[in-house]
Amino acid sequence: MQTKILYTVQDLRRVRISLNGTLGLAPTMGALHGGHLSLISRARAECDHVGVSIFVNPTQFGPGEDFSRYPRDLDRDLRLLEPLGVDVVWVPSPEEMYPGGFQTWVAVENVSAPLEGAYRPAHFRGVATVVAKLFNAFTPARAYFGQKDAQQVVVIKRMAKDLNFPVEIVVCPTVREPDGLAMSSRNSYLSGDARRAATVLYRALGAAKNQFDAGERNAGVLRATMLATVADEPLARADYVSAAEPDTLEELDRVREGTLLSLAVRIGKVRLIDNLILR
Repeated sequence: MQTKILYTVQDLRRVRISLNGTLGLAPTMGALHGGHLSLISRARAECDHVGVSIFVNPTQFGPGEDFSRYPRDLDRDLRLLEPLGVDVVWVPSPEEMYPGGFQTWVAVENVSAPLEGAYRPAHFRGVATVVAKLFNAFTPARAYFGQKDAQQVVVIKRMAKDLNFPVEIVVCPTVREPDGLAMSSRNSYLSGDARRAATVLYRALGAAKNQFDAGERNAGVLRATMLATVADEPLARADYVSAAEPDTLEELDRVREGTLLSLAVRIGKVRLIDNLILR
């Protein structure tokens, strides 16, 4: 089946009705990289059909954030999708997603509040709303998200459960560059010394994990290690470091198997996030 490129919700619903069997959805904001492609490949392996959305969602960007310069290259994205067996690519406009008079929002309360939510207060309201609209439009059996955006995964799982969406949330491992940097569309902003400095996120997580592997269970010690590692990188500044319960995102005093370590770091003007689960 040749990939259908669609732009309106009416066209998407018309095509969706013709697809029998399970559909796996990979929501994206475009600027596709290996992490996105791993989600789509997993969906292709597990579902009868695959849908991909490409939409830079304005409602999850706050004032002064990078919405206007967020990387966009639809032709490149479509070329990358071509060999992957995607049935439907939906590329709605902002006016299609948020028509005039739009005033309905999805707010997932407690798990949206800490970490990214503390620095980007309206971010997860925008995420939850657009993902709910994608679930309604595609009616997927499974939806695929990357572990790199750990808090986003927690928020979407909570929303899907609370609102009884009949969709399985599949979380796929973070895909990394050879030097450990988590793949992200925002990595395109980095060059030279900033690109080299960006590996500090993975180094900080690795340093804390090494302490855990050596028997350390004090969460404060692991947080201090992550902060110290970031502080040693002159171009880096930490917004936060966290050692939290993976489903509620409540900060812990003692870590254990399954604890979520995460951090957000600014490399110059570029803000990056990363995480790992202690195993």
